[in-house]
Amino acid sequence: FDTIGIDLVAMCVNDLIVQGAKPLFFLDYIAVGKLNLKKIKLILKGIIKGCALSNCELIGGETAEMPGFYDENHFDLAGFAVGAVERKNLLPKEVKVNDDIIGLKSSGVHSNGFSLVRKILDVSKTQLDSNTSFNEFTFSEELLKPTRIYVKTIISLLNKTNAINAIAHITVGGITENLPRVFGSGKVQAEIYKDSWEKPEIFHWLQNAGNIEESEMLKTFNCGIGMILVVNPKETNNLLNNLKELGEEPSLIGKIIHNENPETLVIYK
Repeated sequence: FDTIGIDLVAMCVNDLIVQGAKPLFFLDYIAVGKLNLKKIKLILKGIIKGCALSNCELIGGETAEMPGFYDENHFDLAGFAVGAVERKNLLPKEVKVNDDIIGLKSSGVHSNGFSLVRKILDVSKTQLDSNTSFNEFTFSEELLKPTRIYVKTIISLLNKTNAINAIAHITVGGITENLPRVFGSGKVQAEIYKDSWEKPEIFHWLQNAGNIEESEMLKTFNCGIGMILVVNPKETNNLLNNLKELGEEPSLIGKIIHNENPETLVIYK
């Protein structure tokens, strides 16, 4: 309960910063079957932490008790964030052939693809409280690692450089469906180097346990890349160094090339 609020904030503010916008404030809505003050406080603890990680203010919210609509232990969360950016600084700018593609690490599954996750757990008869085979966490701990919030990193970069042409938040749909949103005209496509970053072990486990095709994995999960920057190639090395100084572990994961197939906007090599 005390981390789900981080995911809630992350899904809002990470979508704001891809437009170059600095998050300003956040509001939440919590709907429950029966109010449990201890549980509500834990949920709010996560929301407050998410706002702190985003440098934005939690300025209000709404809590609704709806017995008969929600079971006693069920609840819904919704979030809303407002950000600001000077019109001249709006992203994306024009994405050009030879632009480099930089990937920023995810912490894991990141709030997305859980319909498939639940199905894989079910068919593999895996218990949430059992330990994983690849680290010291249980499956519930591994799968519920909070979504990374990239606000401070991205805003810091945007304040230093104008070499970033576009940013893509990699949510459901993976790189395959999220990256093309920044292409604009469709005259370009992305060439992604599949082995250019280290995929968290949870994705290898999900693929093996569910017997999932690699193309489906890349279209459903972030597979270890939570945010993508499309950048001027002349500034790539400087940006990689800046990202490392900001505590990131960036990877050069691809390049923008001429679009030779309108049906395929992302190709993997």
